[in-house]
Amino acid sequence: MSIFAISDLHLSFKSDKPMDIFDGWEDYVDRLRKNWKKNIKNEDTVVIAGDISWAISLRESFDDFCFLQSLPGKKIIMRGNHDYWWSTKRKVEMFLKENELSSIFVLHNSAISIGDYCICGARSWMYPAKSPEDEKILKREIGRLRISVDLAIKTNLTPIVFLHYPPICGFDVNKEIINILLENKIKECYFGHVHGKSALGRVFLGKYKGIYFKLLSADSLGFNPVEIKCF
Repeated sequence: MSIFAISDLHLSFKSDKPMDIFDGWEDYVDRLRKNWKKNIKNEDTVVIAGDISWAISLRESFDDFCFLQSLPGKKIIMRGNHDYWWSTKRKVEMFLKENELSSIFVLHNSAISIGDYCICGARSWMYPAKSPEDEKILKREIGRLRISVDLAIKTNLTPIVFLHYPPICGFDVNKEIINILLENKIKECYFGHVHGKSALGRVFLGKYKGIYFKLLSADSLGFNPVEIKCF
């Protein structure tokens, strides 16, 4: 049994946002499908850290979620900044249940136990905030991260944190998020959102204050979910 992770799938079966017009994204859905089926078994879990679908409503997202349902393993989904179809956790879970998308689970103000580990996290937001509205969203996301991490700590399992936005980019360090990780002795933090060579050059990867940070965006992984735990 293993835990895999990836982010920024940007599926668009029913939307008008084709990603394969971008360099490196050619035939990305087929590449993702082949890699996923080759490496992931039904007993495995895949965390998808946001930007799952370009759909603007749950109804429009149906084909994208059917695609995920057709792939092996349990999927844990989080919200990204482009997941416009996301309304509330309850509505998303009802949509999944009503459409028998039984291998997909929602991580939002919650934590999910997998073996000896507990998956927790939040979308986060751009840092530093560019407007009062951005600052409001960021504070809310920091609160959600704290709730999720607190729930994970209570399980007495090893917590693994997932974010959509990078907590460190260039010289900008989101101190509130880093402090939550340090206070709770989090050792691993995975994130997405970042694309393109120029952005990749600015995002921090590796160890910072004893915490390991890794980028999960699909294009940076070659559309191949990365294994982060095996047990």
